[in-house]
Amino acid sequence: MSDTLPLLPFLMFALVASITPGPTNVIVLSHSARRGVAATLPIIIGGCGGAALLVLTVGIGVGDALAAHPLLQRAMAWTGVLWLSWLAWQIWRSPATPIATDRAAHAERAERAERADQADSRHRPLGLAGAAGLQLVNPKTWMMALAVVSVFAGHGKDQTHQVILLSLIFFVVSLPCMGAWAVLGAGAARFIRSAAQMKRFERLMALVLLASAWGSLLP
Repeated sequence: MSDTLPLLPFLMFALVASITPGPTNVIVLSHSARRGVAATLPIIIGGCGGAALLVLTVGIGVGDALAAHPLLQRAMAWTGVLWLSWLAWQIWRSPATPIATDRAAHAERAERAERADQADSRHRPLGLAGAAGLQLVNPKTWMMALAVVSVFAGHGKDQTHQVILLSLIFFVVSLPCMGAWAVLGAGAARFIRSAAQMKRFERLMALVLLASAWGSLLP
């Protein structure tokens, strides 16, 4: 990682790992369609920060412990899949509000969504801490972190320094990638004009999240 050439493969890896569909990206897409890009920023920062922190954690020794205990890996994977399935169920049954383009209607929609969230705390946004914690049970993020450390961190005396650098680079690369999903969600919201359409969109996102979670268990 000391020169440009070894850095390029990792940048490509980080870009692909961050931009491809996964549980966190699906949640960002759904949340942005419902509430907008600005309201989704805490989830973006929390998700990217949590993934980078996981890379750092795996690099300082947790990865070796997991490699030595396959049953622990499996248990963590199942825990993550079950929790993501629960999140998909919450998205599926969450109250929907129509999307409007003018400012007044948008404010009215946001107010209705806030009242619905206050009436049922289970539908409140994931938030920064929740998005960061999601990475701890996200099988895709664990596999990514293990790949980063095993392929790019090396095994010399500078491994810790390399892991820190890789974590920071991954955080910087993942921010615009996840932000692109938020922009995509906000763009999709322009075509949603009724509560029924929003409900169908959110249930589609719930199914995508469910498929993404359970697909991570495939060999």
